[in-house]
Amino acid sequence: MHVHFTGRPPSALYLALLILPALAVSSLLLGAGPIGPAESLKLLLGQADAQSVSALPVLLDLRLPRTLAALLVGSALGVAGGLLQAVTRNPLAEPGLLGVNAGAALGVVLGITYAGAQSGPAYLLWAGMGAMAGNACVLAAAHWRPAPHAPLRLVLAGVALGASFQGLTATLLLGQPAAYEQYRFWELGSLAGVTLALCAWAALPIVSGLVGALILARPLSALLLGDDLARSLGHRPVVLRLAVAVTVTLLTGSAVALCGPVAFLGLLAPFLARGWVGSDLSLQLPVAAGLGASLLLAADLCARLVAQPFETPLSALTALLGAPLLVWLARRDLATSGVKS
Repeated sequence: MHVHFTGRPPSALYLALLILPALAVSSLLLGAGPIGPAESLKLLLGQADAQSVSALPVLLDLRLPRTLAALLVGSALGVAGGLLQAVTRNPLAEPGLLGVNAGAALGVVLGITYAGAQSGPAYLLWAGMGAMAGNACVLAAAHWRPAPHAPLRLVLAGVALGASFQGLTATLLLGQPAAYEQYRFWELGSLAGVTLALCAWAALPIVSGLVGALILARPLSALLLGDDLARSLGHRPVVLRLAVAVTVTLLTGSAVALCGPVAFLGLLAPFLARGWVGSDLSLQLPVAAGLGASLLLAADLCARLVAQPFETPLSALTALLGAPLLVWLARRDLATSGVKS
């Protein structure tokens, strides 16, 4: 049975405009520490007193960077997932299929093991390089020889090489217990420790990728109608798929480098956006960006508040939402294809 959302595009956009600022403000007001929302709200309203001034470092150095990082990472993963699902014509596709997550993880392990990477900027650099190198290998494998079914070959190459990267990562970590202790915190996904400087470094490629995605929306919509029709409209399918892959890598690589892998967000946000606004990518991608940012802000708030004073890994929380969705989608596809389970 298919589930259809009743909202029209303006309703979805209005709802995103309401939810996103509310969650962003909540992210600034709430946290696992002793600084409550009252002191934080006074600072935001410019009504600081002797008691609320103590909250200023927490607000500026901890909560503000986390909020900005959630906005950047959530929007990047939402748009990357939307692009990948469109170009592969697979509603279950997500950014990790291009080998970006596995490549970034391998890059971080190489940085920790051989270059002594121990800080956020170093993780950002090595994860970014690993993501780019991983995706370059996937693209080379997928387009080694011209052949039909290019989207399927791209996904298969991503899955196969992603598994190889994960094997190399595990091999390196087996002989490096200290490296594993550092890596496991990054691998679980977290916005803790993100700084404004890291957000600034990640903002440039993420914003560039978002702009590129909007530019690609119209020609990608033509590609969805078939390669022949896309060519008749003046588009080059191979070049377009390469451009989408590079854009997805730019978005996902920067997001993973900033906060580690975040499970299922790249699947969940575009799925909800498509349910709200349909298959029009010019509407779907902005809504997916807003929903991705909203979902990650909500997950980060839960990570801070669920097990105070400790933090729950982001990937665990997003998996609680994404895993049931994946099961439901698989069962729905079986039902619509006439297969009984």
